[in-house]
Amino acid sequence: MAGRINDDDVKAVRDAVPIDSVVSEYLQLRNAGGGNLKGLCPFHDEKSPSFQVSPGKGLFHCFGCQEGGDTIAFVMKIDHLSFSETVERLAAKAGITLRYEEGGYNPSHQRGERIRLIEAHQAAAEFYVHQLESPEAEIGRKFLAERGFDQDAATHFRVGYSPAGWDHLTRYLRGKGFSDKELITSGLSQDGRRGPIDRFRGRLMWPISDTAGEIVGFGARKLRDDDNGPKYLNTPETPVYKKSQVLYGIDLAKKDIAKASRAVVVEGYTDVMACHLAGVTTAIATCGTAFGNDHIKILRRLLMDNGSARVIFTFDGDSAGQKAALRAFEDDQKFAAETYIAIAPDSMDPCDLRLAKGDDAVRDLVEPRTPLFEFALRQIVGRYDLETPAGRAAALDEAAAVVAKIKTSSVQREVAVQLAGLVGILDQEFVVHRVAQLARWARDKGGDGRGEGRGGRAPGPQDRRGGASHQAVQAPTAPSGPALNLRSPAHRTERELLKLALQKPALVSPAFDAYGVDEFTAPPYAAVRQCIEEAGGAERGLGDNREYLVAVMDAAPNNTVRSLVTELAVEVFMGRTIDETYAGMQLVHVRLRAVDRRINEVQGSLARLGSNVAPDDLAAAQNEVWVLQQYAQSLRAKGADAL
Repeated sequence: MAGRINDDDVKAVRDAVPIDSVVSEYLQLRNAGGGNLKGLCPFHDEKSPSFQVSPGKGLFHCFGCQEGGDTIAFVMKIDHLSFSETVERLAAKAGITLRYEEGGYNPSHQRGERIRLIEAHQAAAEFYVHQLESPEAEIGRKFLAERGFDQDAATHFRVGYSPAGWDHLTRYLRGKGFSDKELITSGLSQDGRRGPIDRFRGRLMWPISDTAGEIVGFGARKLRDDDNGPKYLNTPETPVYKKSQVLYGIDLAKKDIAKASRAVVVEGYTDVMACHLAGVTTAIATCGTAFGNDHIKILRRLLMDNGSARVIFTFDGDSAGQKAALRAFEDDQKFAAETYIAIAPDSMDPCDLRLAKGDDAVRDLVEPRTPLFEFALRQIVGRYDLETPAGRAAALDEAAAVVAKIKTSSVQREVAVQLAGLVGILDQEFVVHRVAQLARWARDKGGDGRGEGRGGRAPGPQDRRGGASHQAVQAPTAPSGPALNLRSPAHRTERELLKLALQKPALVSPAFDAYGVDEFTAPPYAAVRQCIEEAGGAERGLGDNREYLVAVMDAAPNNTVRSLVTELAVEVFMGRTIDETYAGMQLVHVRLRAVDRRINEVQGSLARLGSNVAPDDLAAAQNEVWVLQQYAQSLRAKGADAL
């Protein structure tokens, strides 16, 4: 076991590394007065900065979550390091040689795990860069050249090459003193028949760094036709690499992102390179995963959420790119920044655009033009047949919730009027009223403006509120009791639909994710629907189903709901043939009952109020009933095609 670090050396490290320089590697700091600096706390979500740093005292404190301490405490918490690992890391930064009280100098094999893994990645990066100069790497150099990247560009982004042999890197790192266990843990090597072999072989290599600039993983692009692996292969999840928490290029872009209050999100490593070389030095990319909540947290700390902050997403214009854009919009409201989308002509990505039209075209591409919410609105409306009343009603049902999420009320009203025109509803005030209603509903429930559905959708159709009623339905987070009667057609169908969403999500996606929690009448089933939503929706199950089910169980508020999730995830289906037709029947039955319930609810309210209903409210309620009746008729006639 390593000895204790000398107390004088600990003090020297603490004094040598300014706390503001360390903290600013993770978030943007601004003057808070009195010699202090402030920023958005990295340890909890907040809208306004309550995290303060005192360079003079060498301390930080968050007045929101009460975290505080010195430089060492900050690094320990944010990077999940032990005390010794943190001091060693900061000592290396300051150029201080540490002494150990009980064992002389600390042997390299006893250094903290994170530090050892980082050192292994740094050594690997140097190895890969050197290998790019080899004759074997000609194919890699040609790949870069064909995309407009010369040697200087490769050097700037530390692009390298992994030899095609089985264990070149493994043997190199062993020679540097790294153990087989460390190489496997790092993800640089993997188990072979006769011991560890290289994970990456015969590929172009991009090092992936964290916000502090430390290399934590790699992205590898295949170059040869006989490579049977995926086009891009990334480092697996390791103690230092979490794909949902890294952004390629963030180490190069973070200062300019903070300075310009602007970030450009692209899709690939070469797109980041193209943007930076074209002068768009705020470009970053995700690493083999969708842009998600953890990525937002990273950017928010750098953007500081001021009123002029901008985030521009560039996606291909094809269906996959549009889907990625809509997925990004799902988290739009977690930004205080304004979000935009940029799609190049002919659906070119920034790398291709730079090759075809030059640097100016790339710079012009990322100038904010189309708000992300507007793009999402057009995409949603475009999915429906607006020539039919049912199509218009369904388009309005989904798109109105998108408009309700717009932060500024004046803009919200203006876009609601635009929505009326897009959908083809002459009564603009009806649409404006509907949008305002959804916005109030979300505020009253403490929601984010989405209602209970994902992807910017309203709650179920039964939650439409005409003038005759203004009560919002509370979505349960836990069942109030069993209340399950499988003789009830409604309960039986809801159960089948949930089983499909858990066991065979491909059969019900993406329609299922547009269903509100309140469309499930049994409280336990509503609670399970809520869990699926919080886990990312049934669409998440299209990837790793095991990971998806774990996420749904983790979202359960208590053991009762968790137990029901596992029960539904293993229970056999009631039907004999489980296919798209069967799934469509369950989707239609659940939605149709929800629509019928809402029609009855509005008509009942009108009957109870009689002549006491204001003319405008009466007209709005009658209009709502008409739209819902048309939708119900379409569901009965067309089945799942009307969803």
